[in-house]
Amino acid sequence: MGKVVSVSEFKAHCLRLIDEMQEDGEPLTITKRGKVVAEVVPKRDVPLKPVFGLLKNDAYRFDDPFTPVSDMEEWHDNNPAGVYRAP
Repeated sequence: MGKVVSVSEFKAHCLRLIDEMQEDGEPLTITKRGKVVAEVVPKRDVPLKPVFGLLKNDAYRFDDPFTPVSDMEEWHDNNPAGVYRAP
């Protein structure tokens, strides 16, 4: 669970407590009147995946984005009581 400190102690010794947390790697739990109000965890270096090229997949390819997705019969079947306007 790591170290548990009160809000007043955290306020008084914030920088020292954060430095200690970074050194030992244990989370810091902050309480107010005996109830947990926050938990500070050390930052972990997680490599990020590159964003560019993420959608390079045939499933995301649109040959003609202006063609209808379905037939008009399917549109009317999925449109109970005229909820959506017909084109």
